[in-house]
Amino acid sequence: MNKNKLIREQLEASLQRLAPLRGVNPPPKGWVRAIRDALGMTARQLAGRLGISQQSVARIEKDELSGSVTIKTMRRVADSLDCVFVCGFVPRSSLEATVRRQAEQLASRRLAQASQTMALEDQGLKAEENKKVLSGMVDELVDELPSNLWSEP
Repeated sequence: MNKNKLIREQLEASLQRLAPLRGVNPPPKGWVRAIRDALGMTARQLAGRLGISQQSVARIEKDELSGSVTIKTMRRVADSLDCVFVCGFVPRSSLEATVRRQAEQLASRRLAQASQTMALEDQGLKAEENKKVLSGMVDELVDELPSNLWSEP
């Protein structure tokens, strides 16, 4: 097994525990406001815990909703709310499936170019041969992970 595939599989195993989080949506007013409200804490009280103004808490809550709050700020706020801030990536499908889809796109483009040339020379492949060649190209791309796999066409 090649190194890239092994790394992908190990990371995939770790990420699998996060799969149930795919369906979690942030509360409409954001996590900071939702947790603060659930704890019965006012913006003024959170501000006091953070050593900032009440207006700064309002700005943090607004920035969270717009996506412009920093990770550093969210960690600090979470700590003040006796929470742990978690930030990460949860793949929509497996990493292997994502790589394979990209490899299929690249292989299809390459095969289409080659097929066009072969057709001009009256050497075109039959549908079944084409499918077999495409499958082999995809497997090779997934195994090798060439530097241009993610380049735009």
